[in-house]
Amino acid sequence: MTSLAGLDIAVLVPCFNEAAAIDKVVRDFQAALPTATVYVYDNNSTDETIAVATAAGAQVRTETRRGKGNVVRRMFQDIEADIYVMVDGDDTYDAAVAPRLVERLLADNLDMVVGKRVETHQAAYRAGHRLGNRVLTGLVGWLFGAQIDDMLSGYRVFSRRFVKSFPSFSREFEIETELTVHAMQMRMPVAELETRYKERPPGSESKLRTFRDGWRILLTITNLMRNERPLLFFSLIGMAFFALALVLGLPVLFEYFDTQLVRRFPTAILCTGLGVVGVLCVATGLILDLVAHVRREAKRLVYLQHPAPRHARVAGTGLVEPAARRVPDVSVSS
Repeated sequence: MTSLAGLDIAVLVPCFNEAAAIDKVVRDFQAALPTATVYVYDNNSTDETIAVATAAGAQVRTETRRGKGNVVRRMFQDIEADIYVMVDGDDTYDAAVAPRLVERLLADNLDMVVGKRVETHQAAYRAGHRLGNRVLTGLVGWLFGAQIDDMLSGYRVFSRRFVKSFPSFSREFEIETELTVHAMQMRMPVAELETRYKERPPGSESKLRTFRDGWRILLTITNLMRNERPLLFFSLIGMAFFALALVLGLPVLFEYFDTQLVRRFPTAILCTGLGVVGVLCVATGLILDLVAHVRREAKRLVYLQHPAPRHARVAGTGLVEPAARRVPDVSVSS
């Protein structure tokens, strides 16, 4: 087992109205990671979440802007650590697996390890959530090359260089999608480990709304595609205009070949306009693709300013890793 001594580990728990579960979450992670500091970020709870978390020994802070994305952004801004463990405050994830997630991050020099949910109760994972997760995860995998089976898992471990290079803009539950796409676009080494996923304790209710939040996640994927892969995004739009121009214009062309006359001038003009718009879309995609490339380079430079997890561990223990024993970084996915 990898020693975690000397590492500054922060357990980040975003929560809203989780008084029924937060005590157990804090105590379980304190037991699983004795050297870690547990931070509970309350998001305007109307129950006793703050009092219960404080009594359990967590450092409690608040984020007044409603939404999980706002809370995660605030946590990443505020907390300084070597390793970050993020988990929901609803007591559905297994705290006992946290050391394994951290050890995997350190052993393989990764930037993100995702806790892949394995249901232990039928009621833990609603059918609508399961289907939505598969569809959205598959879509992100196709668009961005993500090799993650559970993109919407709220149980993750991050390196410092991931957290401090992550320019978050999400407001609510689409934050997990943004985290995954950031890792893929930066070609960071990531991995998944299976973890038990159980139902909420009595008195705790899910804040995730299947259709509303699913729609928001789909819009986030669209926006990320526009920002991170503009050439593909605008080329698809351009192809749609070209296809429409072709469908409308072919009868005009066939008529011209037969009669040497163009009787439907409005249709011909419309097709010409659609073709021009299609060309402009592709040109826009080419220009924005260059801009996106420059943005990725800037983020990469920020990312490289922070040490890799393995070197953070060596620095924390006060040791020097011999050059002959240094293992080259191996990307699990990119």
